[in-house]
Amino acid sequence: MNKLLLGCAALSIFASCNNQKTKETVQYPTTKKVDTVDTYFGEQVSDPYRWLEDDRSEETAAWVKEQNNTTFGFLAKINYRESLKQRLEKMWNYEKVGSPFEEGDHTYYYKNNGLQNHYVLYRKDKEGNEEVFLDPNTFSEDGTTSLAGLSFTKDGSMAAYSISEAGSDWRKIIILNTADKSIVEDTLVDVKFSGISWLGNKGFYYSSYDKPKGSELSAKTDQHKVYFHQLGTPQSEDQVIFGATEAEKHRYIGASVTEDQNYLLISASVSTSGNKLFIKDLNQKDGKLVPIVDHVESDTYVIENVGSKLYMVTNLNAPNQKIVTADASNPGPDNWVDFIPETEHVLSPSTGGGYFFAEYMVDAISKIKQFDYNGKLVREVALPGIGTAGGFGGKKEKKTLYYSFTNYSTPSVIYTYEVESGKSELYWSPNIDFKSEDYTSEQVFYTSKDGTKVPMIITYKKGMERNGKNPTILYGYGGFNVSLQPYFSITNAVWLEQGGIYAVANLRGGGEYGKAWHDAGTQMKKQNVFDDFIAAAEYLAKENYTSPSHLAIRGGSNGGLLVGATMTQRPDLMKVALPAVGVLDMLRYHTFTAGAGWAYDYGTSEQSKEMFDYLKGYSPVHNVKEGTMYPATLITTADHDDRVVPAHSFKFAAELQAKQSGSNPTLIRIETNAGHGAGKPVSKIIEEAADIFGFTLYNMGYTELPNKAILKDFKE
Repeated sequence: MNKLLLGCAALSIFASCNNQKTKETVQYPTTKKVDTVDTYFGEQVSDPYRWLEDDRSEETAAWVKEQNNTTFGFLAKINYRESLKQRLEKMWNYEKVGSPFEEGDHTYYYKNNGLQNHYVLYRKDKEGNEEVFLDPNTFSEDGTTSLAGLSFTKDGSMAAYSISEAGSDWRKIIILNTADKSIVEDTLVDVKFSGISWLGNKGFYYSSYDKPKGSELSAKTDQHKVYFHQLGTPQSEDQVIFGATEAEKHRYIGASVTEDQNYLLISASVSTSGNKLFIKDLNQKDGKLVPIVDHVESDTYVIENVGSKLYMVTNLNAPNQKIVTADASNPGPDNWVDFIPETEHVLSPSTGGGYFFAEYMVDAISKIKQFDYNGKLVREVALPGIGTAGGFGGKKEKKTLYYSFTNYSTPSVIYTYEVESGKSELYWSPNIDFKSEDYTSEQVFYTSKDGTKVPMIITYKKGMERNGKNPTILYGYGGFNVSLQPYFSITNAVWLEQGGIYAVANLRGGGEYGKAWHDAGTQMKKQNVFDDFIAAAEYLAKENYTSPSHLAIRGGSNGGLLVGATMTQRPDLMKVALPAVGVLDMLRYHTFTAGAGWAYDYGTSEQSKEMFDYLKGYSPVHNVKEGTMYPATLITTADHDDRVVPAHSFKFAAELQAKQSGSNPTLIRIETNAGHGAGKPVSKIIEEAADIFGFTLYNMGYTELPNKAILKDFKE
């Protein structure tokens, strides 16, 4: 008989043994306090852990080492942590393939043989001969250097790719001759938040800031610049195309060249929402940049052109987005003509095969419609199920496109799509050790504090009993117009195998219902996001999916803020909190790296007394209260995160450890030689997931795994 049943005969196999003592009080390293005080609108605010903001000091490095020793010492006591890691490795170990794309005389595609840290880029010639084109696994010995971007010339003869080292947002660009894969010239350095867009074979446009001297915290991020790199010349001679003057001063600037190479497009933003848009006719010798949109109150992008006719997607006077057309000679909003009008659902378009493909989100679920270049509906694309479809992009002349389909229990599958007939055929499906058919997802709509209906998708094993004892992870984001659509995660699949529930709430602040939904979770309305998440937790308990003693909340980056704010406002709602790389000091976030660019969503503490009071009212670092029993907390961050600097997590951990009441552990796991998350090696992802799931189950009271049968091949 299963040992768990022997130990807790009255409970089902999915219940925890909360009557057993599984924890002891953790002895935390001492974190010194310094007498640092800031004054905001006449109010003094203490910041005793300010010294931890210097993430390159020897003192901070020693603190990081001590914290990691404490955290990994605690995790080592969880006897099934290694089994979780082995199960993750086994499930992860299957071949993964990306959709093919053609460049020049070759067909390129990404492939991973299973446990490779990074996908390898392969190519085939017209005779079908396969070779490796780029293998990021060879970029560094420890796997921490990743491929971060790739762009080919129109004829496919040249390629430029960017790399990220240790997860940094600062990139290097390397240029190749694709025929023999030889490096063409010196590597470009100090590139940040940039695409790569070629102009013929002459060179390419890219973007960056002036590189800071010393700590990343000193980086100026209010003046992004677009450069043109001409092949055969040193980077020091690269010409600034936009961003050099005070009138052109923006935090995020991107440049792209239309597929026909006739127009340069420049998007300029002061925050993460809203952009100016400029166009330049590259066929005119002395052509000037002409504004299409000269303000940042909306988002507008050119997605296609036929000669001088521009096709643009915009939310200007259309919160759910629409496609409009205009002539490049007179492209302003007064001359726009609706092409695909706004509907009640959010539009995300792509082009390929001589058609437009409009993806609509219907309560976060994909629906795809195909239109011709006259704006006539051709058909609704028949998808293989309810979930998320992506792709449908490609060159105009290609009549076979590719798209992927996935949901929370179905690994991503790739289909071919014939643009003329509308026929889909399976191109590739994974051979994964996971029985998708054993699991189901249901979408529910629950009521938030102010009466707003919020959707949530709940995934679990078929036949699950709603007994209030199921280990559950509630995930959310709620910001920056980001939409959480159903997708398959190998790590979450392992959680589901353990009888776990995985619930994703589509909170305000996201983009699931357009600009209005996004704006309803920004600045002085940010509390709506936390209220939506709190209501999701209450719904899961009320409907007996789980209970506070079996619930964990999880989120990363802006989602880390979500977890931090929720656990400090309602610590009674959950047993475990898992904030990852979170924005947790809301009074100072805008002073670090790119933080000032997030002001559209958050506002800043210097903006007004009212905004200062509002931010201080929910800032996680400033709302940890002495003598409160907070949930068991595992904060995760990385020492080289130059987007959401680790100081946020360091200070929050110090506050929790100093003020926590009771035996729930408050730990911080600090990944070394890693960044915000993108490009993280598979080996590190697996190790972190095993630690997170082990910590979560252990603190829910599990002395053994709920479903040991799935791990019969492994030793605990």
